[in-house]
Amino acid sequence: MSSLGLRGKTVLIKSRLLCALLLAIAPVIFAQSKPDEKNSTAATVPSAGDSANISPAQRAWEKKFQDGIVPANIRENMRRLSARPHHVGSPYDKDNAEWILSKFKDAGFDARIETFHVLFPTPKERVLELLEPTKFRARLQEPVLAVDPTSGQTAEQLPTYNAYSADGDITAPLVYVNYGNREDYEQLDRLGISVKGAIVIARYGHGWRGIKPKVAGEHGAIGCIIYSDPKGDGYVNGDDYTNGGWRPRDGVQRGSVMDTDYPGDPLTPGVGATADAKRLDIKDARTITKVPVLPISYSEALPFLSALKGPVAPENWRGALPITYHVGPGPARVHLKVASNWDLKPIYDVIGTLHGANDAQWVIRGNHHDAWVNGADDPISGQSVMLEEVRMLGELHRQGWTPSRTIIYCAWDGEEPGLLGSVEWVETHLAELQQHAVAYLNSDSNQRGFLDTGGTQDLQSFISGVARDIQDPETHMTVFQRSHLAAIADAKNAEERADLRKRKDLVVDALGDGSDFTAFQDLAGISTLSIEFGGESDGTQYHSIYDDFYWYTHFVDTDFVYGRALAQTAGTAMMRLADTALIPFDYAPQAEAIAKYETELEKLLKDKQDEFAETNLQLQEGVFTATSDPRRPTLPPPAETVPPFMNFAPMKNAIDLLKKSADRYSKALSSWQQKGSPDRSSQSLAAVNADLLKVGRLFLNEKGLPERPWFKNQIYAPGAYTGYGAKPIAAVREYMDEKKWKEAEAEVPQVSQIIEQVATGIDKAAASLEKAVAETP
Repeated sequence: MSSLGLRGKTVLIKSRLLCALLLAIAPVIFAQSKPDEKNSTAATVPSAGDSANISPAQRAWEKKFQDGIVPANIRENMRRLSARPHHVGSPYDKDNAEWILSKFKDAGFDARIETFHVLFPTPKERVLELLEPTKFRARLQEPVLAVDPTSGQTAEQLPTYNAYSADGDITAPLVYVNYGNREDYEQLDRLGISVKGAIVIARYGHGWRGIKPKVAGEHGAIGCIIYSDPKGDGYVNGDDYTNGGWRPRDGVQRGSVMDTDYPGDPLTPGVGATADAKRLDIKDARTITKVPVLPISYSEALPFLSALKGPVAPENWRGALPITYHVGPGPARVHLKVASNWDLKPIYDVIGTLHGANDAQWVIRGNHHDAWVNGADDPISGQSVMLEEVRMLGELHRQGWTPSRTIIYCAWDGEEPGLLGSVEWVETHLAELQQHAVAYLNSDSNQRGFLDTGGTQDLQSFISGVARDIQDPETHMTVFQRSHLAAIADAKNAEERADLRKRKDLVVDALGDGSDFTAFQDLAGISTLSIEFGGESDGTQYHSIYDDFYWYTHFVDTDFVYGRALAQTAGTAMMRLADTALIPFDYAPQAEAIAKYETELEKLLKDKQDEFAETNLQLQEGVFTATSDPRRPTLPPPAETVPPFMNFAPMKNAIDLLKKSADRYSKALSSWQQKGSPDRSSQSLAAVNADLLKVGRLFLNEKGLPERPWFKNQIYAPGAYTGYGAKPIAAVREYMDEKKWKEAEAEVPQVSQIIEQVATGIDKAAASLEKAVAETP
């Protein structure tokens, strides 16, 4: 899994022509210096940790690190780690963990494996049959390809399945539900079609796969099939494998369909899944899907979809298969059977520590090592990079460099089923993490193209500064410049483009769910970044047997230069987070982002008021009846209660306080920079860092989100019906999405209090910094 790209591991398809134009005129836009010159931040106000704030000695160590990253090492790491299937509970999963441990130790890290015991179901029986009007039995297997050596490791491969599907043996009519999201069921209602007692078939995309069976069950369906339509990741986008890199006709996307009430082990919510942990009964685990689910390829979806009649699917429901897409129900009748082994499996988190001069402050880096099959892209492209970072940091340490803060590298297990390894580790070590952790830097998979960043915006200025100091390996401009221009190319409108052109930083988007940052951000309140390169690879084999070394080295980052770029970016970030005298937080971008989230809430309310009022007016006028085709009738939408006024004033006032506090801190930071770097051992500077360390925790509410108490962060969280996608200020936003306006308004003061609390914390840090400045000669 990955959170980035389109927040769900779909491949980014950039506006390449516009990008090319913008890249061509980049020297004019940026007055770009030569790649080897380090003047890219001269026109901007530096933040702590930015290029202009780095000492010559620190910059020399960073340059040694960047120059020492070897693409051939990353390639060899990938070859070794992806050589065999290594899902949770497999022999090679443990073997990989032990090999990673040896690499950590070789680099001089104090390393260990922490083992947890988690519920991870694996299939023992899968049946999918078309019974009427014709007969067809799905093979539910991806074929071996002669050109692809590891595709033939069938004895070790997990079958095609969706983990945490309910067991079941059912026969029912079939209904096509597009992507299977809630708006799709609203469209079905207008078509007069019910899925009650039916099996639904949905295509992958437009959200977390686990939402599809969840919503299906809520509407009365008793089973769910999910298929990969070629319009999403097949031949519509380019040549399919092995002529190109896109998903072939028999390729299948495995994956978890765990519900999003909480991540991690379903049986131990809120506590680490140690051997002696108290566990729920399986029947009481809220995150196990309530209906049986199976994934299939588009070649095997075709007979099922071809057998449907009923209304022709709406235009935006039609994929790229050579059929007329019908909705059903029937005459297709389907038999679906799923049975799993519901066993506890061990997972192996590899934790490596490079102790710093200040062992009380930790900078943490992570990438998972488990995969659904061989996983060369997901996650080994990121894990291989991380091991090269570890090697080079160890080499610098042998040459005399010691980080000021302690650096911890984590190779997580069990991410694919549901972030199991990272969540259980954070739950186990929560108190000490909240006391010591400065920041968490995540990666997952890595391809080629543009730097994509997500996280908490207190690190936006920081990561932008790092990106200004890393060269893109193919265009030779800075990573910052290329990603900034790509954002302009992808902007939705002129207003957004104008805003981007005025920005001095990359935009760090809020993160929802989908990778190992989740527990750090949403449970522990730790400042977070998740980064990767992507957008220009020739295809995807996401969660397939073909996501392997052969495919990656032929169609993705073939010479591993973007692996090198990720290692340079992430490693430099880790060194800078560890070595800057002042923790490099900048709260102005975060205040700006939170203000934007509040504006979006007000706009959502206004849009819903206008939409519902217009719908009700058209119902009164008979517009829907008059425009419904008598030969293909659709039902009018239901009348809606127009949302009432909501008082956002407490939140707006709190955000005003937050902006003032952020501005005060920025001014104190500027004064500190003008005086040069004071003695990092001074008590006043230590007090500033101690205050900064606490600010992120102030976003937490111990009660958690309504109906999802595991998620403590009141600003950053995934949506209950988006999964991967973030729903900032979720306590208010999700009630609005549910049309529970009174409940939404009741949450406004609660969130406002949290924002005021954060503002007070930033004020305290600003006062401490002002004192440190005053004491500096």
